Amino acid sequence: MTEMILTKEKLLELYNKNLDELLAISKKYMKDGIEFCSLVNARNGKCSQNCKYCAQSSHYNTDIESYPLISPDKVKKAALEAKDNHVSRFAVVTSGKSPDESDVDGIIDLIKEINKVDGIKSCASIGILTEEQAKKLANSGLVRFHHNINTSSSYYSEVCTTHSWQDRLNTCKLVKKYGMELCCGVILGMGESVEQRVEMAMELSEIHPESIPINILMPIKNTPFENYFDKIDEENILRTLAIFKIANPDSILRFCGGRMRLSEENQIKALNSCVEGILTGNYLTTTGKSAVEDLKLANFLNKTIIK
Repeated sequence: MTEMILTKEKLLELYNKNLDELLAISKKYMKDGIEFCSLVNARNGKCSQNCKYCAQSSHYNTDIESYPLISPDKVKKAALEAKDNHVSRFAVVTSGKSPDESDVDGIIDLIKEINKVDGIKSCASIGILTEEQAKKLANSGLVRFHHNINTSSSYYSEVCTTHSWQDRLNTCKLVKKYGMELCCGVILGMGESVEQRVEMAMELSEIHPESIPINILMPIKNTPFENYFDKIDEENILRTLAIFKIANPDSILRFCGGRMRLSEENQIKALNSCVEGILTGNYLTTTGKSAVEDLKLANFLNKTIIK
């Protein structure tokens, strides 16, 4: 296949093609099979940041349950259950801008429990890192670190003002520097333009994440984005997914939070043309499909489960 020169103009041209033609192009870049991952919400709520989409922000009155770091036993139990559901990657996720030093050792204890489960690769999503923290996590045996850019650099100030897009990019660079795999994606439907969706695809192509989680905004009551249901429709979600795959052929595109905003038909279209991974089960503060449902879907599509 002839390589395209992927300028912003070329990606915008592709974005606006006939949808079936665009999905046929992105399908050429797909990997075989499907990869399942899941997570445990290891600490919830009381986040100091003002991300306008987030139920866990202390800036908004969302009445969310808050709890401290859960025990290693609970994490191991959740990881074993994930393995039973054909999950190959399992993440521990904590709220907050960054882990403090007392946090890191406790989180590493959780990572070690995941690493004890044969057939499961560890992942963590714990916020913005210092260099020393990134080094410590890598030395603990953490396989993959998750940290989204969330949106394009040009739109980030419309989403959050308590930290910057560059802060997020710096953490992504540290993850790569210390030899961990990187999972880095976005949230679609936060008011960004089509051009900014293309920018996200290009910015991710410069970061080179192994995995790109795609979230679709699920508006949360009492957050600034509570009425943002109409900021993206299903067709534009599919178009964006295709462009992300074309711009990032070596990365696994992964359905994450908000997938349920797509019809079953369009979820299947995406899984047949550009999406190769699924975060199965529930998410942080929203619900998803059960692992049993996702396994049935994989079987229906004749997808081999990637281990």
